[in-house]
Amino acid sequence: MTTPRSWLAPANDSPFGVHNLPYGVFTAADRPGVRRIGVRIGDFVLDAGAAARAAGEPSVLLDADSLNPLLAAGRPVWTEVRASLTRWLTDETHRDALSPLLLPLAEVALHLPFEVADYVDFYASEHHATNLGKIFRPGSEPLTPNWKHLPIGYHGRSGTVVVSGTPVGRPQGQRKAPADAVPSFGPTRRLDIEAEVGFVVGAPSVLGEPVTMDRFHEHVFGVCLVNDWSARDIQAWEYVPLGPFLGKSFATSVSPWIVPLAALEHARVTPPARDVELLPYLDDRAGDRPWGLDLALEVRLNGHRISRPPFASMYWTAAQQLAHMTVNGASLRTGDLFASGTVSGPEPETRGALIELTWNGENPLKLPDGTTRTFLEDGDEVTITATAPGPEGTVVGFGEVTGRVTP
Repeated sequence: MTTPRSWLAPANDSPFGVHNLPYGVFTAADRPGVRRIGVRIGDFVLDAGAAARAAGEPSVLLDADSLNPLLAAGRPVWTEVRASLTRWLTDETHRDALSPLLLPLAEVALHLPFEVADYVDFYASEHHATNLGKIFRPGSEPLTPNWKHLPIGYHGRSGTVVVSGTPVGRPQGQRKAPADAVPSFGPTRRLDIEAEVGFVVGAPSVLGEPVTMDRFHEHVFGVCLVNDWSARDIQAWEYVPLGPFLGKSFATSVSPWIVPLAALEHARVTPPARDVELLPYLDDRAGDRPWGLDLALEVRLNGHRISRPPFASMYWTAAQQLAHMTVNGASLRTGDLFASGTVSGPEPETRGALIELTWNGENPLKLPDGTTRTFLEDGDEVTITATAPGPEGTVVGFGEVTGRVTP
């Protein structure tokens, strides 16, 4: 099937062409207090609700001030809305009506596109988990005995999920280095990033009914980028025995564009070979293709590229994570967000966190301005971007998630 061409010619060679059409929420100068659903096409934002009215197909879902009503509508409606958007942007008969509804991206403000219900963070990269095991447990087996049997995760704090561009204040808390006799209190000295990929749940599920892997596409609406900031010193002191808490809950940044799952069919790949037999509810060798995804991430610190993490190397897929997250009967809610955990590859330049890139501070990063970093300093700005393969040689863009550290 040939990829349709848009009447907006510059968009046809863009990572944000009609093969992508990610959703977001924006405000603009003409109605500064009104949040509207937008669809990115090239370097423009289409006012989706106004476009539906102009096309003679008004939609209460696209006229909402967040994506949640659309998320809750479910897969058949998502497919129908996407088909309508594609038709409007490729059929010349809609050009005159829709052209005035295309706003330059640089002239709009982007907001958190959905109301976050619950937030779960996983630990799905074998390379990341192995590196941390070597750092913290030298001489021992780097992976814990359970790691290859189940996707390890924890429940985070949805209220501190913020959109890209939101400043990240350096958190305070208790810290205790191994040589310290007692803990001290103050700003974290080891502020870190975690380059991750997030999955946004649309259709909810029923309490008590697990969501099996073959129903992943029924419940997950789309994909975004995540930076799950970490205060490593606060986390190290607090996490035994119950796991991450204040060292993680102060901020989680997400990109403003949600790429529909339907835009990623050409990015699906087989995940790495598993060398441990999985229990049936996690065994993705049979049935539909596994949900490995070929996303190429890039991490920049103050404009300088420091890493290129490959998402295709992730051991656990998002479908397995969703199945595990609900196997005990826990229900999904519209707006749930679950993230992959740090994306790291096998090479040093593919590690997705500073704790790995600097080997816990032993090997500082050298930046072009002559300074070095072990962990983040006030004023530092981190930007994570990603692309994926699309149909017929096209590229699917995800935009970026950016945050600047404030004192």
